[in-house]
Amino acid sequence: MAEEMLIRIVLSVIVAVLFGIVYCMRVLVLMERRVERIEGHVERMVGHLVKDEQKLLHKLKKR
Repeated sequence: MAEEMLIRIVLSVIVAVLFGIVYCMRVLVLMERRVERIEGHVERMVGHLVKDEQKLLHKLKKR
């Protein structure tokens, strides 16, 4: 009887740890997607800045 109880407790702990690991992996995937989106926005902004800078340099060279 006591052995059975101990086995159930150990299995419960193992299952809880596995669920914790799965939840952490889910959070990491969501964070990675957010970071990827942010990087895309930054790249787009840098592209616009480079274009604007090239236009300004071109106008300055004409003068």
